Amino acid sequence: MLNNIGLPGILLIAVVVLVLFGRGKISSLMGEVGKGITSFKKGINEGTAELEQDASEEAKDVTPEADKDKA
Repeated sequence: MLNNIGLPGILLIAVVVLVLFGRGKISSLMGEVGKGITSFKKGINEGTAELEQDASEEAKDVTPEADKDKA
């Protein structure tokens, strides 16, 4: 059913939403969506950095005992 909407249908839906909610409400809603996306990306990056830090802390030192004294 959604495959048959086309460009005129999408434009009609956009106009109806604009009339119902008004430009200001839609603008503030899109600003909140943008903040949410930014926050999500920041959380993903922090989680990735934390996982990398944990992995580096858990890395084993495989240097032979005899070679450790040379450094």
